[in-house]
Amino acid sequence: MIVAERKPIEEIKRMLEGYPSVLVVGCDSCVAECAAGGHRETQLLAAALQLAFGKEGKSPVITEACIDRQCVDDFIESIASLVPEHAAILSLGCGAGVQALARVYSDKPVFPALDTLFIGETEMRGIWQENCLGCGQCKLGYFGAVCPVTRCSKRLMNGPCGGSKDGRCEVNPDIRCGWQMIIDRLEALGELARLSEYIPPVDWSTSHSGGPRRVVREDQLP
Repeated sequence: MIVAERKPIEEIKRMLEGYPSVLVVGCDSCVAECAAGGHRETQLLAAALQLAFGKEGKSPVITEACIDRQCVDDFIESIASLVPEHAAILSLGCGAGVQALARVYSDKPVFPALDTLFIGETEMRGIWQENCLGCGQCKLGYFGAVCPVTRCSKRLMNGPCGGSKDGRCEVNPDIRCGWQMIIDRLEALGELARLSEYIPPVDWSTSHSGGPRRVVREDQLP
């Protein structure tokens, strides 16, 4: 899932200065799971903005709405009746959601209320871990489902650097050595021999170097 966190209220307020009405739109999917953009967070932010502007003697109209997914047009269109009544839109979605809202409602300024951080997993309540960089060339099958691109600070693809100590990373001792995790996992599975195969470096052309990526599934087109 996409993990994000809310921007400081002062930064959000600065972006909205001068707009007499704002539609605050939450996203009840990824960022709801990480407690950044669901129904509850949308309500709390709207109230916080009212309070912050009120302290300055300002009273913009702030309306709340929350949709299932800000990155899907069918859901975005569900707020179509509310958009014309507001001068600006504030998104509690990831960066993709912000840009999708701006594309659909091109005549309205759209601002982000969140900082999008990474693709991760929920380890436990209140803790999210980055596990995937979206490099476009998944090699988890070679490494016991432990990603060396995100788990190894040096992104090494063919064994540890030799600088780790007691299973901790040389670059950041606060985290476990990614390669120690890979070795332990494969050893437990009896598949350590997988590491005898040379794995080429990541081809970053499948990642961000070529501009925004796009996937087209012909079998899914109308």
